[in-house]
Amino acid sequence: MRSRLMRLIDLIRKKRDGAELTGDEIGFIVAGYTAGDFPDYQISAWLMAVLLRGMSRVEIAALTGAMLNSGEVLDWNDLGARKVDKHSTGGVGDKTSLIIAPIAAAAGVYVPMISGRGLGHTGGTLDKLESIPGFNVNLSAKQMRSVLEQCGACLIGQTATIVPADKKMYALRDVTGTVESPALICASIMSKKLAEGIDALVLDVKTGSGAFMKKEADAVHLAELMVETGERMGKKVVALITDMDQPLGKYVGNALEVLECVEVLQGGGPSDLVDLSLDLAAWMIYLGERSSSVEEAKKLSASLIADGTAFKKFCDLTRLQGGDERALENPSLLPRAKNQEEILSSQNGYVSRMDCEKVGVASLVLGGGREKKEDTIDPAVGIVLHKKVGDKLSAGERLCTLHYNSAARLSEARSLIQSSYSFSAAAVATRGTLVHRIIESKSNQAGA
Repeated sequence: MRSRLMRLIDLIRKKRDGAELTGDEIGFIVAGYTAGDFPDYQISAWLMAVLLRGMSRVEIAALTGAMLNSGEVLDWNDLGARKVDKHSTGGVGDKTSLIIAPIAAAAGVYVPMISGRGLGHTGGTLDKLESIPGFNVNLSAKQMRSVLEQCGACLIGQTATIVPADKKMYALRDVTGTVESPALICASIMSKKLAEGIDALVLDVKTGSGAFMKKEADAVHLAELMVETGERMGKKVVALITDMDQPLGKYVGNALEVLECVEVLQGGGPSDLVDLSLDLAAWMIYLGERSSSVEEAKKLSASLIADGTAFKKFCDLTRLQGGDERALENPSLLPRAKNQEEILSSQNGYVSRMDCEKVGVASLVLGGGREKKEDTIDPAVGIVLHKKVGDKLSAGERLCTLHYNSAARLSEARSLIQSSYSFSAAAVATRGTLVHRIIESKSNQAGA
């Protein structure tokens, strides 16, 4: 049992009344809940108090630290080079992890990436990887070390021993209406990432119709919290606020997105996906101290794609994690949907807007995502976008192609896609870059 010098009910009242909790008090709450000493209903009350009253930056750092230390913290210090990871807040067609991890590893940075699964309209890195035949994301820490030592990158799911406090607390937040708290989101993300034993972290914080944070101000606020929290924990952190008003790239769906990642690593792919991947990889390489500037790192990233080194690294990683690397060379070995249906434009003009979330939901409806964690994903289904915002089109021209296996799911997906597009008679201006803003920790700027 926890110390009788503190009572949880007193700490619930304290936060309910808007007071700041001490580090010891926050540690008491996290340790007690992880150990099973406190009932869900009391922690639910405390979580709601946090949602409504917020937390100071000091409290958020304390909560992150308490959650981080609730389980195993991986240690790769003996590997020598710096360890850097990337985290995205999630979006539609967001597949950059599969591109930038091999690039950064090829540049000499260790990438011990622990990723998540898709939920709702956003895709998950683990689901994409598992569409590669045989790819195993469930590695032990010992197996993860072996892969890291051999190829410099490893992409796995969260183990039972890493941040158990977050597993329990997130499950409770999910059913108590407290997921949206910026403080709790920050602590959840940062505790898991810091448990990887990394030296630095690149954050891709999405904003727009396909992101969880639709308003850019909300995305900036969360990014600032995470950057400052990482700095308080002694890590170098940078956050890129990036656009998610339309899907990233042209492919949405697990095996389709793997195919698009391969295209990028082989020197092709759509420009938006290529540009953002180079930006993110460059920051990983720079924070990993393998370049003297972000600009130099971006050129290095492009060269590692051009000479085939990054693609070979992805093949090595796939083989070492049990995957069939032949599927990367021969896309016919990836899961393929039995049926395709083209969605055609009913008018001439330009694509003026896309409801990105509807595109993600359409992929989910086809079987490419989950509404509940227990749902089974069909890795073959998805959407190929032929037209995006700013593109000119004629009546009868293809907007997109639906890849599906279940005819029963087709009608709803078709309706969602058709309603996701908006058109105009005149050309529309498009944002020149996906990166809206960059938020750095002071240690980055100081070159520490």
